[in-house]
Amino acid sequence: MRKLVEIEDLSGLVRDGLGPGCRAVAVERLRGGSKKGVYRVRVDGTPVTSVIVYSWAEEENFWPGQKGIDARDAFAPASGLTPFLAARQQLDGLGVRVPQLLLADDSRHRHPADVAVVEDISADTLEALLESDPARATAALADLAAMVDLMHGHLAPRYGRTDLLEQGGTASGVSCEQLVLDRALRDLEEASGRESRIAAVEGHLRDRLHGLAALVVPRAEYGLIHGELGPDHVLVDADGHAVLIDIEGLMHFDIEWEHVFLRLRFGKHYPVLSRPGLDPQRLDLYTLAMHLSLIAGPLRLLDGDYPDRASMLGIAEHNLQETLALLP
Repeated sequence: MRKLVEIEDLSGLVRDGLGPGCRAVAVERLRGGSKKGVYRVRVDGTPVTSVIVYSWAEEENFWPGQKGIDARDAFAPASGLTPFLAARQQLDGLGVRVPQLLLADDSRHRHPADVAVVEDISADTLEALLESDPARATAALADLAAMVDLMHGHLAPRYGRTDLLEQGGTASGVSCEQLVLDRALRDLEEASGRESRIAAVEGHLRDRLHGLAALVVPRAEYGLIHGELGPDHVLVDADGHAVLIDIEGLMHFDIEWEHVFLRLRFGKHYPVLSRPGLDPQRLDLYTLAMHLSLIAGPLRLLDGDYPDRASMLGIAEHNLQETLALLP
C-alpha cells in the first residue's frame, strides 16, 4: 500500500517556504502525476492562499522499474529535483514563464524525499480553457507559441537533457534520429507482446520504421524542447499568460519531435504552434515512433497500480488506431 503525503508531512516545509506565520490548513493530491506527487496546499497567515509542493518520493512514482537504462539517454525517465532545477533555470533565463520557486530541498531533513515548493498559478490548465473559455485560451495559446519559438530557436551543437549538458556530460547515441529509431523498435517489440493487433503487423511496422529512418539527413544543431508539451502541461495565470509545468524532461533535441507531440495533443489548435521549415522526413519517422511510444508506455504503466487506468487505456487505443492508419 502506497503511503502518500498528508498535511502533517508538509506543514513545516511550507512554513519554511512562506515564512513563520504560515499555517497549512488543507492538502490535495492533484491528478495526473505518475512520476512525482503534486500537492496543492491551502495556507493561512500569508498573502498567498495556496502553494504547490512537488515530491519526488519513490512512493509517488507509479512507473514499473526498468533495468539497464542509460542515464545519458535523452529518453531516459526524467524525474527528480536536479533536472527540475536545471530546466527551470534554463527556461527562466530565456524568459519562458515557469512557476516561481519558493523552496527546494534535497537534504531529506524537512521531508524524506527531494521536494520543491512553487507558486500555485491557478486551477486552469490550457486544456480546460480550450473547452470552457475559448477567448482566454486563444490569448494564452498565442503566448505559448511565442515561448515555444524562444525555446526552439535556442540552438546547441549537442543534444541531451538540460541537466546532463549543464554538467558537461554527453548524451548517448549517434544522432537524434537513431535514438528515435532505436526507441521505436523497442516500443514496437513491447507493444507487439501486449497487443495482438500490433503483433499481426509487427514486421510491416519494423520495415516502415527502417525505411523512414533511411531518408533522414544528418543535422548538427538542436533546439530546446519540453518533451511532453501538451495543453495539460500549460497553466494560465491571472494575466492570461501561459506557464509551463512538468519541465524535468527539458532537452536539446530535434524540434520535429516536439512538433509531432504538439500536433497530436493540440489537434485543431495546432496551427497556431505550427512553423514552416520543419523536416518532413523527420516528421514522418517521429510521428510513427511517437504513436508506438504512446501504445507501449501507457500499457507498461498499467502493470503497476496507477489509479487512472481508463485514461491510459484510452491513450493506448487511440495511438494504436493511428499507428495502423500509417501503414501503406
